[in-house]
Amino acid sequence: MAVPTYDQLMLPLLRLAAARLANDLPTAERLLGDEFGLTLEERTTMLPSGQQTALRNRTGWASFYLMKAGLLAKPKRGYFEITERGREVLKAPPVSIDKTFLASFPEFREFLMGSPEQSVANVTQVLSQSTAADQVTPDEALQGAYQQLRSELASQVLERLLHVSPEFFEQIVVELLVAMGYGGSRRDAGERIGRSGDGGIDGIIKEDRLGLDVIYLQAKRWQGTVGRPEIQKFVGALHGQRARKGVFMTTSAFSSEARDYVSHIDVKVVLLDGIQIASLMIDHGVGVTPVATYVVKRLDSDYFEEA
Repeated sequence: MAVPTYDQLMLPLLRLAAARLANDLPTAERLLGDEFGLTLEERTTMLPSGQQTALRNRTGWASFYLMKAGLLAKPKRGYFEITERGREVLKAPPVSIDKTFLASFPEFREFLMGSPEQSVANVTQVLSQSTAADQVTPDEALQGAYQQLRSELASQVLERLLHVSPEFFEQIVVELLVAMGYGGSRRDAGERIGRSGDGGIDGIIKEDRLGLDVIYLQAKRWQGTVGRPEIQKFVGALHGQRARKGVFMTTSAFSSEARDYVSHIDVKVVLLDGIQIASLMIDHGVGVTPVATYVVKRLDSDYFEEA
Protein backbone atom coordinates (compact mmCIF):
# COMPACT_ATOMS: atom_id res chain seq x y z
CA MET A 1 0.00 0.00 0.00
CA ALA A 2 0.99 3.65 -0.28
CA VAL A 3 2.41 5.55 2.68
CA PRO A 4 -0.61 6.57 4.84
CA THR A 5 -1.54 10.23 5.00
CA TYR A 6 -0.96 12.11 8.22
CA ASP A 7 -4.64 11.94 9.20
CA GLN A 8 -4.64 8.17 8.69
CA LEU A 9 -1.77 8.00 11.18
CA MET A 10 -3.33 10.06 13.98
CA LEU A 11 -5.58 7.43 15.57
CA PRO A 12 -2.96 4.63 15.42
CA LEU A 13 -0.37 7.04 16.83
CA LEU A 14 -2.67 7.98 19.71
CA ARG A 15 -3.16 4.29 20.47
CA LEU A 16 0.59 3.66 20.48
CA ALA A 17 1.02 6.52 22.94
CA ALA A 18 -1.77 5.14 25.16
CA ALA A 19 -0.12 1.72 25.21
CA ARG A 20 3.24 3.36 25.94
CA LEU A 21 4.72 1.57 22.98
CA ALA A 22 6.05 4.78 21.48
CA ASN A 23 6.93 8.13 22.96
CA ASP A 24 9.26 9.44 20.23
CA LEU A 25 9.01 9.84 16.46
CA PRO A 26 11.61 7.22 15.39
CA THR A 27 9.87 4.51 17.42
CA ALA A 28 6.41 5.65 16.29
CA GLU A 29 7.55 5.70 12.65
CA ARG A 30 8.82 2.11 12.89
CA LEU A 31 5.73 0.77 14.66
CA LEU A 32 3.32 2.58 12.34
CA GLY A 33 5.19 1.14 9.39
CA ASP A 34 4.71 -2.31 10.89
CA GLU A 35 1.02 -1.71 11.59
CA PHE A 36 0.32 -0.64 8.02
CA GLY A 37 2.49 -3.39 6.55
CA LEU A 38 4.74 -0.97 4.66
CA THR A 39 7.57 -2.34 2.57
CA LEU A 40 11.15 -1.12 2.94
CA GLU A 41 10.72 0.90 -0.24
CA GLU A 42 7.61 2.60 1.15
CA ARG A 43 9.28 3.29 4.49
CA THR A 44 12.24 4.92 2.75
CA THR A 45 10.24 6.95 0.21
CA MET A 46 11.60 10.48 0.45
CA LEU A 47 9.94 13.87 0.12
CA PRO A 48 10.89 15.79 -3.05
CA SER A 49 13.57 17.63 -1.04
CA GLY A 50 15.27 14.32 -0.29
CA GLN A 51 15.86 15.41 3.32
CA GLN A 52 13.21 13.34 5.11
CA THR A 53 11.10 10.26 4.51
CA ALA A 54 7.42 10.77 3.82
CA LEU A 55 6.56 8.45 6.71
CA ARG A 56 8.65 10.42 9.21
CA ASN A 57 7.24 13.72 7.96
CA ARG A 58 3.64 12.54 8.18
CA THR A 59 4.18 10.94 11.60
CA GLY A 60 5.62 14.23 12.81
CA TRP A 61 2.66 16.25 11.56
CA ALA A 62 0.20 13.71 12.98
CA SER A 63 1.77 14.14 16.44
CA PHE A 64 1.82 17.92 15.98
CA TYR A 65 -1.91 18.13 15.23
CA LEU A 66 -2.74 15.79 18.11
CA MET A 67 -0.75 18.06 20.43
CA LYS A 68 -2.57 21.15 19.13
CA ALA A 69 -5.87 19.46 20.03
CA GLY A 70 -4.62 18.53 23.49
CA LEU A 71 -4.66 14.76 22.87
CA LEU A 72 -0.89 14.48 23.16
CA ALA A 73 1.52 16.49 25.28
CA LYS A 74 5.23 17.15 24.94
CA PRO A 75 6.94 16.40 28.27
CA LYS A 76 10.40 17.19 26.91
CA ARG A 77 12.20 17.82 23.66
CA GLY A 78 11.77 14.99 21.15
CA TYR A 79 9.14 13.10 23.17
CA PHE A 80 5.36 12.94 23.47
CA GLU A 81 2.82 11.32 25.76
CA ILE A 82 -0.94 10.86 25.79
CA THR A 83 -3.04 13.26 27.86
CA GLU A 84 -6.16 12.55 29.89
CA ARG A 85 -8.19 14.03 27.01
CA GLY A 86 -6.51 11.62 24.64
CA ARG A 87 -7.43 8.69 26.86
CA GLU A 88 -11.03 9.90 26.99
CA VAL A 89 -11.14 9.91 23.19
CA LEU A 90 -9.93 6.32 23.08
CA LYS A 91 -12.68 5.16 25.45
CA ALA A 92 -15.13 5.68 22.59
CA PRO A 93 -12.81 6.12 19.63
CA PRO A 94 -14.00 7.50 16.29
CA VAL A 95 -13.50 5.53 13.11
CA SER A 96 -10.64 7.87 12.32
CA ILE A 97 -9.17 11.13 13.51
CA ASP A 98 -8.88 14.03 11.10
CA LYS A 99 -8.92 17.82 11.31
CA THR A 100 -12.71 17.89 11.37
CA PHE A 101 -12.74 15.67 14.46
CA LEU A 102 -9.98 17.70 16.12
CA ALA A 103 -12.01 20.87 15.49
CA SER A 104 -14.32 19.79 18.33
CA PHE A 105 -11.60 20.97 20.72
CA PRO A 106 -11.24 24.73 21.30
CA GLU A 107 -7.42 24.63 21.29
CA PHE A 108 -7.41 23.21 17.78
CA ARG A 109 -9.98 25.74 16.58
CA GLU A 110 -7.77 28.49 17.89
CA PHE A 111 -4.80 26.96 16.10
CA LEU A 112 -6.69 26.73 12.80
CA MET A 113 -8.77 29.90 12.89
CA GLY A 114 -6.96 32.12 15.37
CA SER A 115 -9.88 32.07 17.79
CA PRO A 116 -11.23 29.37 20.14
CA GLU A 117 -14.65 31.02 19.93
CA GLN A 118 -15.10 29.86 16.36
CA SER A 119 -17.97 27.38 16.27
CA VAL A 120 -17.39 23.78 15.32
CA ALA A 121 -19.81 24.31 12.43
CA ASN A 122 -17.78 27.23 11.06
CA VAL A 123 -14.51 25.32 11.24
CA THR A 124 -16.10 22.20 9.75
CA GLN A 125 -17.42 24.27 6.85
CA VAL A 126 -13.96 25.66 6.18
CA LEU A 127 -12.44 22.19 6.33
CA SER A 128 -15.14 20.72 4.07
CA GLN A 129 -14.13 23.19 1.38
CA SER A 130 -10.60 21.83 1.42
CA THR A 131 -9.57 19.65 -1.47
CA ALA A 132 -7.69 16.37 -1.45
CA ALA A 133 -4.51 18.46 -1.24
CA ASP A 134 -5.37 19.00 2.43
CA GLN A 135 -4.38 15.38 3.04
CA VAL A 136 -0.74 16.23 2.44
CA THR A 137 1.41 17.84 5.10
CA PRO A 138 2.45 21.50 4.78
CA ASP A 139 5.97 20.35 3.87
CA GLU A 140 4.62 18.17 1.08
CA ALA A 141 2.32 20.93 -0.17
CA LEU A 142 5.19 23.42 -0.34
CA GLN A 143 7.59 21.01 -2.00
CA GLY A 144 4.90 19.78 -4.37
CA ALA A 145 4.11 23.35 -5.47
CA TYR A 146 7.83 24.00 -6.01
CA GLN A 147 8.21 20.85 -8.09
CA GLN A 148 5.21 21.83 -10.21
CA LEU A 149 6.62 25.31 -10.85
CA ARG A 150 10.01 23.81 -11.66
CA SER A 151 8.48 21.28 -14.05
CA GLU A 152 6.57 24.02 -15.87
CA LEU A 153 9.72 26.15 -16.10
CA ALA A 154 11.73 23.20 -17.45
CA SER A 155 9.10 22.72 -20.16
CA GLN A 156 9.37 26.40 -21.11
CA VAL A 157 13.18 26.24 -21.21
CA LEU A 158 13.10 23.12 -23.39
CA GLU A 159 10.59 24.72 -25.74
CA ARG A 160 12.97 27.65 -26.27
CA LEU A 161 15.94 25.33 -26.76
CA LEU A 162 14.07 23.57 -29.56
CA HIS A 163 13.77 26.85 -31.47
CA VAL A 164 17.26 28.34 -31.08
CA SER A 165 19.82 27.94 -33.84
CA PRO A 166 22.27 25.02 -33.65
CA GLU A 167 25.09 27.51 -33.11
CA PHE A 168 23.33 29.19 -30.21
CA PHE A 169 22.50 25.81 -28.68
CA GLU A 170 26.20 24.92 -28.73
CA GLN A 171 26.93 28.25 -27.02
CA ILE A 172 24.34 27.46 -24.33
CA VAL A 173 25.96 24.06 -23.80
CA VAL A 174 29.34 25.67 -23.12
CA GLU A 175 27.86 28.26 -20.75
CA LEU A 176 26.03 25.50 -18.87
CA LEU A 177 29.15 23.38 -18.45
CA VAL A 178 31.14 26.40 -17.26
CA ALA A 179 28.38 27.21 -14.76
CA MET A 180 28.62 23.61 -13.56
CA GLY A 181 32.30 24.13 -12.77
CA TYR A 182 34.06 22.81 -15.86
CA GLY A 183 36.89 24.85 -17.33
CA GLY A 184 37.85 28.20 -15.90
CA SER A 185 35.86 30.76 -17.87
CA ARG A 186 33.68 30.79 -20.91
CA ARG A 187 36.58 32.08 -22.96
CA ASP A 188 39.02 29.26 -22.24
CA ALA A 189 36.67 26.46 -21.22
CA GLY A 190 35.52 25.35 -24.64
CA GLU A 191 37.32 24.84 -27.91
CA ARG A 192 36.03 24.23 -31.44
CA ILE A 193 32.41 24.63 -30.42
CA GLY A 194 30.42 25.64 -33.50
CA ARG A 195 33.06 24.45 -35.94
CA SER A 196 33.07 21.34 -38.04
CA GLY A 197 33.64 18.43 -35.73
CA ASP A 198 36.43 15.92 -36.09
CA GLY A 199 34.79 12.59 -36.73
CA GLY A 200 31.60 13.35 -34.83
CA ILE A 201 33.05 15.56 -32.08
CA ASP A 202 31.60 19.06 -31.82
CA GLY A 203 33.89 20.43 -29.15
CA ILE A 204 36.20 19.99 -26.22
CA ILE A 205 35.85 21.40 -22.73
CA LYS A 206 38.34 21.28 -19.89
CA GLU A 207 37.25 18.99 -17.09
CA ASP A 208 38.86 21.24 -14.47
CA ARG A 209 40.22 24.76 -14.27
CA LEU A 210 43.81 23.59 -14.75
CA GLY A 211 42.94 21.65 -17.86
CA LEU A 212 44.41 18.40 -16.55
CA ASP A 213 41.86 16.45 -18.57
CA VAL A 214 39.34 17.20 -21.29
CA ILE A 215 35.85 16.04 -22.12
CA TYR A 216 34.71 15.65 -25.72
CA LEU A 217 31.27 16.94 -26.61
CA GLN A 218 28.51 16.26 -29.06
CA ALA A 219 25.76 18.90 -28.90
CA LYS A 220 22.77 18.42 -31.21
CA ARG A 221 19.54 20.41 -31.37
CA TRP A 222 17.38 17.57 -32.66
CA GLN A 223 13.69 16.74 -32.71
CA GLY A 224 13.79 12.97 -33.22
CA THR A 225 14.96 10.31 -30.78
CA VAL A 226 18.71 9.70 -30.76
CA GLY A 227 19.37 6.01 -31.30
CA ARG A 228 22.26 3.68 -30.68
CA PRO A 229 23.92 4.21 -34.13
CA GLU A 230 24.50 7.90 -33.40
CA ILE A 231 26.04 7.10 -30.04
CA GLN A 232 28.25 4.44 -31.62
CA LYS A 233 29.56 7.03 -34.09
CA PHE A 234 30.37 9.35 -31.19
CA VAL A 235 32.15 6.56 -29.29
CA GLY A 236 34.12 5.74 -32.43
CA ALA A 237 35.19 9.38 -32.65
CA LEU A 238 36.31 9.23 -29.02
CA HIS A 239 38.43 6.18 -29.76
CA GLY A 240 39.95 8.07 -32.68
CA GLN A 241 41.04 10.79 -30.25
CA ARG A 242 42.14 8.27 -27.62
CA ALA A 243 39.61 9.95 -25.37
CA ARG A 244 38.04 8.29 -22.35
CA LYS A 245 35.26 10.74 -21.54
CA GLY A 246 32.45 12.21 -23.58
CA VAL A 247 29.10 13.96 -23.19
CA PHE A 248 26.36 13.69 -25.79
CA MET A 249 23.75 16.42 -25.32
CA THR A 250 20.56 16.78 -27.32
CA THR A 251 17.30 18.69 -27.10
CA SER A 252 15.40 15.47 -27.89
CA ALA A 253 15.59 12.09 -26.13
CA PHE A 254 17.66 8.91 -26.29
CA SER A 255 16.33 5.49 -27.11
CA SER A 256 16.54 2.73 -24.51
CA GLU A 257 19.01 0.94 -26.78
CA ALA A 258 21.29 3.98 -26.77
CA ARG A 259 21.25 4.23 -22.98
CA ASP A 260 21.82 0.50 -22.62
CA TYR A 261 24.77 0.71 -25.01
CA VAL A 262 26.66 3.34 -23.02
CA SER A 263 26.20 1.32 -19.84
CA HIS A 264 28.20 -1.57 -21.31
CA ILE A 265 31.24 0.15 -22.84
CA ASP A 266 34.61 1.02 -21.35
CA VAL A 267 34.53 4.65 -22.44
CA LYS A 268 32.65 6.91 -20.03
CA VAL A 269 29.84 8.55 -22.00
CA VAL A 270 27.12 10.64 -20.35
CA LEU A 271 23.87 11.17 -22.22
CA LEU A 272 21.90 14.33 -21.44
CA ASP A 273 18.48 14.74 -23.03
CA GLY A 274 16.43 17.90 -23.36
CA ILE A 275 14.65 17.60 -20.01
CA GLN A 276 17.94 16.97 -18.20
CA ILE A 277 19.59 19.94 -19.91
CA ALA A 278 16.67 22.20 -18.99
CA SER A 279 16.82 20.97 -15.40
CA LEU A 280 20.57 21.64 -15.19
CA MET A 281 20.06 25.11 -16.64
CA ILE A 282 17.56 25.84 -13.87
CA ASP A 283 19.90 24.46 -11.20
CA HIS A 284 22.82 26.56 -12.37
CA GLY A 285 21.00 29.74 -13.37
CA VAL A 286 21.56 29.57 -17.14
CA GLY A 287 18.77 31.19 -19.15
CA VAL A 288 16.57 31.69 -16.08
CA THR A 289 16.29 34.42 -13.48
CA PRO A 290 14.96 34.40 -9.89
CA VAL A 291 11.51 35.91 -9.40
CA ALA A 292 10.93 35.36 -5.68
CA THR A 293 12.73 33.68 -2.81
CA TYR A 294 10.99 32.02 0.12
CA VAL A 295 13.06 31.00 3.14
CA VAL A 296 11.55 28.16 5.18
CA LYS A 297 12.81 28.21 8.75
CA ARG A 298 12.60 25.79 11.65
CA LEU A 299 12.87 26.29 15.37
CA ASP A 300 16.43 26.43 16.72
CA SER A 301 15.94 24.32 19.83
CA ASP A 302 19.54 24.84 20.98
CA TYR A 303 18.92 28.59 21.19
CA PHE A 304 16.35 28.11 23.94
CA GLU A 305 18.54 25.80 26.04
CA GLU A 306 19.44 27.70 29.22
CA ALA A 307 22.92 27.23 30.62
